[in-house]
Amino acid sequence: MHDVAIVGAGPVGGTLALAIAQSGHGVVALDAREAGSTLRGDRSLAISHGGRLIFERLGIFAALASKPGAVTPITAIDISQARAFGTVTLTADEHALPALGYVISYRALQSAIDDALARSGVELRYACEASSVQGGPDFAEVTIAGAQAVRAQLAVVADGTGAAVSGVSRTRRDYGQVALVAKVATASPHAGVAYERFTPTGPMALLPEVDCYGLVWTMTPQAAAEAMEWSDDRFLAELSSHFGARRRDFTSVRERKTFPLALELARPAVAARCVLVGNAAQSLHPIAGQGFNLGLRDAFELSQAINDAPRESLGSHAMLARFAARRRVDRYAGVAFTHGLTHIFALDGAIFAWPRGLALAALDALPFAKRAFTRAMLFGLS
Repeated sequence: MHDVAIVGAGPVGGTLALAIAQSGHGVVALDAREAGSTLRGDRSLAISHGGRLIFERLGIFAALASKPGAVTPITAIDISQARAFGTVTLTADEHALPALGYVISYRALQSAIDDALARSGVELRYACEASSVQGGPDFAEVTIAGAQAVRAQLAVVADGTGAAVSGVSRTRRDYGQVALVAKVATASPHAGVAYERFTPTGPMALLPEVDCYGLVWTMTPQAAAEAMEWSDDRFLAELSSHFGARRRDFTSVRERKTFPLALELARPAVAARCVLVGNAAQSLHPIAGQGFNLGLRDAFELSQAINDAPRESLGSHAMLARFAARRRVDRYAGVAFTHGLTHIFALDGAIFAWPRGLALAALDALPFAKRAFTRAMLFGLS
C-alpha cells in the first residue's frame, strides 16, 4: 500500500507530486494519458507571480522559461468597461516585480513537469484511467479501468472531474455562456500588456503570447455560433468595436474555438482518506484568470500538509480538516470573486455603469487599495 496516490499528473497533480517527492512518503501518480502526450493540446495557461514562485521552488520555472515561446511575461493589465468610464491599470513596476504573471504553453509546462517527475523518483503510471475513489477508515482505494486497484493512506484527486469520489458531490451552475478563444495578431507589439474588458454581452480578455494575443471572448451560445461563421474581416471589425479605444489594431485571427462556461464546485473538497484539488475541487469562470492559480495554491498547501505529517497520520480526519480549514478562505474568495464579477458587469444601463466606473476609478486612484487588490490576484487570500 502506498502512502499517497495522486489521480491525475497534469499541471496541478504533477506540481503536488513534485512538491512531496522528497518527503520520504511513498507516492504514486496515476495519469490517463500516454507517456509524452497531453490531454488538452497546446492551449495557453495564465499564472500569477505567486504561481511562478511555486514553480521556482520546484526547480522547473527556469527549464520552462528556457524553451522558446513557452513563457510570455505580463508586465501590465489594463481593465476597463465598454460604453462607460472607469479604468484600472496594474503594472509590475508598481510592485517591484519582474512581471505580474505569465502566459505559458500548456504543452511546455507539462513536458517540464514530466521531466522533473522522471528525475524525482516518484512512481508515475501512464495510461491509468481512474473511474472512482473509495475512502475507508484505514485506506482509500482507486479503481482503475483494466488494472488492479491502487490503495493508499491518502488519495488526492487532481484529474478535473474524471473520477467519482465517495462522499463528495458536485454542484454545477451553468452560466448560459460560452468562451470563444482565438489567436489574434496586432499591428504593434503587445509589450506584455494584458487587457480585461467588460461588455454587456460578457467579459473579454487579451493575453499576450509570443507574437500575438490569446483572445477569450465570452458570449451567448447563439452569438458564438454566429461569430464562428464570420469572415476574418468581420470578426476583427466586431472585436475592434467591442474593445473601443483600448486596442483596435487587430490584423488577423486564427484558431477559433468555443467551450461552454460553468461553475462547478465539489462539496466537500475532502472526504474519508480523500482530498480534491484544482478543477476537481472547483472549476471557475475564466474571468480574471484565477482558476489555475487557485489550483496551484491547493497543491502547494496540500504538499506542506503532507510533508509535515507523520506517516501514521496521513489521510487522517484531523489532517484533512486542518487542510480544508487553511484553504477555505482562499477557495471561496476565488469562487465569489469570479462568480460575482460575471454578474456585476453583466448588468447593463447607466444606473449600473456609473457605480462600476466610480469603483474602477477609485481603485486606480488609491494606491493602498490597488496594492491590496493586486496582491490578492497574485497570491490569493489566506
